[in-house]
Amino acid sequence: MVGGYFLAHIFWDTNLFIYLFEQHPTLGDLVRQLRRKMRERGDSLMTSAMTVGEVLVKPTRDGDEALKKRHLALFSQPEITVLPFDLEAADAYSRIRQDRSIRPADAIQLACAASAGVQLFITNDDRLSRTNVAGIDFITSLKRAPL
Repeated sequence: MVGGYFLAHIFWDTNLFIYLFEQHPTLGDLVRQLRRKMRERGDSLMTSAMTVGEVLVKPTRDGDEALKKRHLALFSQPEITVLPFDLEAADAYSRIRQDRSIRPADAIQLACAASAGVQLFITNDDRLSRTNVAGIDFITSLKRAPL
């Protein structure tokens, strides 16, 4: 606990990074505000290697090597933990996929977060925000995230 706040491990789903990088007119500001509050509280930001791959799709498709390098540099910063899809995540994935309404890509994200024991998983997929996953305390939408 720092300054009266609990230091939380918070997982960002891919869409939050996309809003930030593509400067979405409303959601980009919301993501920046969320990140500012996380820094003030000392929360740790986590995402998965899959998120990095998804974020790199557009600059790769466009042949924009400079943008690709900037994105990779951001994910290489010590303030962001990029979680692997390892054996522990694979085990969590097998349990999550028992719910066939959860798509494989979403299950990978949730499994990476669950294997890291995150307190909060933030997405903009309302369908996922109604899901309960062992190893994740809360799943919420960006608009309902604690700012």
